[in-house]
Amino acid sequence: MSLLPRRTSGNRRAALAALLTTALAALSLPLATTATAAPAPTGESATGTYLVTLADEPLVTYDGGVGDLSATKPAEGGKLDVESAAAERYRTHLTDQQTRVAEEVGATVRQHYAVTTNTFSARLDARQLVRLARTGSVVHIAPDRFHRTADDRSSTDFLGLSGRNGLWKALGGTAEAGKGIVIGDIDTGIWPENPSFEAPALNSRKPGTTDRHRPYRVGATTVMHKADGGTFKGTCQTGDGFTAAACNEKVISARYFGKAWFDAVPESNRAGYVSPRDSQGHGTHTASTAAGNADVRATAGGEDLGTVSGVAPAATIAVYKALWQSKDGQADGGLTSDLVAAIDQAVADGVDVINYSLGAAFESAYDDPAQVALRNAAAAGVFVATAAGNSGPGASSLSNTAPWTTTVAAGTVKSHTGTVTLGNGASYTGISTTVHRRVGPAPLARGSAVRVPDTVDVYADYCMPNSLDPARAAGKIVVCERGFNGRSDKSAEVRRAGGIGVVLVNPGDESTDGDLHSVPAVHLDHVDAAPVRAYAATDGATATLTEGGTSDAYPQVAGFSSRGPSLVGNGDLLKPDITAPGTTILAAVSPDGNNGHDFDYYSGTSMATPHIAGLAALYLTEHPAWSPMSIKSAMMTTAAPTKTANGKNSDDAFAQGAGEVDARAMLRPGLVYDSGERDWLAYLEGSGVHTGTGVKAIDPSDLNYPSIAIGDLFGKQTVTRTVTATTPGTYRARVDLPGIKTTVSPSVLHFTHPGQKLTFTVTLDVTTAPAGRVDTGSLTWTSDRITVRSPIAVTPQTVRAPAEIKGSGSSGSTRFSVTPATSTLTATAYGPVSSPAAKGTLTTTQQISYAAEIPSGAKASQITVRFDAAADTITGVLWGSEVGGALQDVQVAVPDSDGKVTVTVPHPTADTILVSLVAVGANDETVTPYTYQANHITADSPVTGKVTVTPDRARATPGVPTDLTAAWSGVPADARSGAWIEYANGAGSFLSLN
Repeated sequence: MSLLPRRTSGNRRAALAALLTTALAALSLPLATTATAAPAPTGESATGTYLVTLADEPLVTYDGGVGDLSATKPAEGGKLDVESAAAERYRTHLTDQQTRVAEEVGATVRQHYAVTTNTFSARLDARQLVRLARTGSVVHIAPDRFHRTADDRSSTDFLGLSGRNGLWKALGGTAEAGKGIVIGDIDTGIWPENPSFEAPALNSRKPGTTDRHRPYRVGATTVMHKADGGTFKGTCQTGDGFTAAACNEKVISARYFGKAWFDAVPESNRAGYVSPRDSQGHGTHTASTAAGNADVRATAGGEDLGTVSGVAPAATIAVYKALWQSKDGQADGGLTSDLVAAIDQAVADGVDVINYSLGAAFESAYDDPAQVALRNAAAAGVFVATAAGNSGPGASSLSNTAPWTTTVAAGTVKSHTGTVTLGNGASYTGISTTVHRRVGPAPLARGSAVRVPDTVDVYADYCMPNSLDPARAAGKIVVCERGFNGRSDKSAEVRRAGGIGVVLVNPGDESTDGDLHSVPAVHLDHVDAAPVRAYAATDGATATLTEGGTSDAYPQVAGFSSRGPSLVGNGDLLKPDITAPGTTILAAVSPDGNNGHDFDYYSGTSMATPHIAGLAALYLTEHPAWSPMSIKSAMMTTAAPTKTANGKNSDDAFAQGAGEVDARAMLRPGLVYDSGERDWLAYLEGSGVHTGTGVKAIDPSDLNYPSIAIGDLFGKQTVTRTVTATTPGTYRARVDLPGIKTTVSPSVLHFTHPGQKLTFTVTLDVTTAPAGRVDTGSLTWTSDRITVRSPIAVTPQTVRAPAEIKGSGSSGSTRFSVTPATSTLTATAYGPVSSPAAKGTLTTTQQISYAAEIPSGAKASQITVRFDAAADTITGVLWGSEVGGALQDVQVAVPDSDGKVTVTVPHPTADTILVSLVAVGANDETVTPYTYQANHITADSPVTGKVTVTPDRARATPGVPTDLTAAWSGVPADARSGAWIEYANGAGSFLSLN
């Protein structure tokens, strides 16, 4: 069977393959041999912690049907009551079921989850995983993997919140902005003593009628009656350096979740507090950005930095610490199982908004347990803001891309600038928060020129600890390269050595950041870095640092901000959704992790995300019953384009999404695009994710989303949307999408009352738009002074062809159909290739791996494993890219009816594909013979036989199928051969023979 596409439905074996798609990513699989030699046993498989999801719905989505257990799903617009009798009974049912399933394979449940996902975590080996996958109630297995904060270590004015005409004023002032709303911050904890969180202590009486949203304490529980009529119930969990007194009427609840992290990280390598207290600063920064008090005086090192305010200063904060710090820095972050526990608890407590300023090293699948938990949180009415990630500016570098969350890119704000003026008269402006007086002129030197004698040049150029010689650096401005150690650590080293200033230079295309430095510092980009380095190396070089200078146009999307398109979404969902301030953001921090400072400047999509979380809280103050997707839509359709470096409006939808959020415009959206749980399930089914819910699939591009995206626009496609009026009136459509003829029907929508829904279609027909290139534009509805703008991103394609064509025999031919989008169709055959096969035997006590090395310029690779297994033996193949001898991005397949597993990889991007063979039998003595073969096709591969395709060039009618014939001769009849048939733009079909 072929493993493309990744998710399948149908027979039981295909379902098993789907269940195990990512199940064994945490196993360390040693390399046994190369692809052409007989494999050697690798010994016992490594074990790992996994999250196992069962079929029954969790509390937030269960609507009855299991025995006599009553439904627990809240009514539309309502909130989950986890303390009801029905919820307690159903939770017991789920946890008992989880325990039974684990015990059936000899495993012990480590953590139960029942609110947002019916999942348990357990430590499992390969055989237990395979047995679980065969259990009918198991729908998904995923490794417990690391997630990290998304920071790179005054925006409220920039957003238009403050001032006479600001949004706070319109909402009744800062004392009302966000009142009655609880923001749950899933992060590194909090430093509760910071002035941004100062508030009266929690009392033990109910609030008076004059302040119905005032939190109060009942025993160990904090209670708050919320704006939507629901009730929040939390607790202040005690621990290292954290007592119940740390909570107050601002920080109303604080918990920590670290069971999995504590199990994974030895105690000797743990840093920080085993409590909700924040030892790093990231969680304190995000919480105070979202909901810190208004007009707090910020100081650092005795310096007055001005005042700071949270976006929703009257909102309350519930802390869910699930990210941790290690002494060596290698295990900083959190594991999926702890994050799911935090999400579960946040929804059970009754938060209104979740701020999720973190992400994995790569894009999470839609059925990742954390994403499933966030989906059900959104289904329960919780607005979820997630960070896009800091892996930009490369394409498809996003982290959180599910449609039920709001994915936030980081934008620039008006910069804190500083200027470096060289002795030769040249001046360069960068970012600086520490140059407030003139420094110099003074001697300028690179770190290597003032190094300690026994230190290598490169170490000193990066201003690493103890690398600079005070006898040589004193009184100088030092040029320090970015990288390896912290940016602020470099200025600390310059100060230690007696230097008076720093010019921090980027070696590559990276962000420039406004950190708090130990001496005045200016951070320059890589373009300006080159002449500064060159001049600093000349005799008598000098420089002067001054405050200010001409800054770039803003807001721009920060260079570090991750870009789309989403690979998981196949380009059919535009991500990120929106941009918010994320560079040089001043907010509260933990003094433990920030050189004793209570406030500091951070940059990252982590900093952009709480701006959106805070804005959602402001929205819910005015419209407490609005759905999360309606709020997202209001933000997106009223956003403004970000800027390019030359000050023009950007059209890079994969960087900015809908653009920079406009806080004042978002409360008057005119029309909103809403969606809910069933819409997301239909989207998932259409995306190839089998949900088991019976919901009918839709084309992913038809999800009722505030943007339009088609990853494969072939000729013509029609998408459907439904809008709900918030302001009645007549709205007229206009589309701006170059090279594509676009028709909106109807093009005029007339709404007579708020809440009215109308549906329209948009038909996109490629005319002159180049094939294979992203085409961006917008659909705008206008009425009076209201503009409702949706970004569009589509990619026209040139051909539709089968991914795989099959043939048999040493010679023969087969006809297949290809549909071109252009009037000329070309087809070129490469191959056939038939590499030597390796034979061996596999027992249930072994796990055997092959490293298939991909040659440079490979057009496609195909790996075939054939098992001759006993009837009671389950066999499977794990495969993915190889990194350091371990399997990454794991996919799993089980054999077809002929005992064969075929893995086809067009245009492989990895240098090596690691393939691991696993068997589970009735006993440990079961022996399974197998054959392994890997065929890699390049333009100049040695061939065995001949393959041709006719016609190789043909006139065609766009959109009309054209028949081609592939013919082969001289290929081995008893071995697998492969060829690649390539069309325009590198698209192709794999020809599998025998």
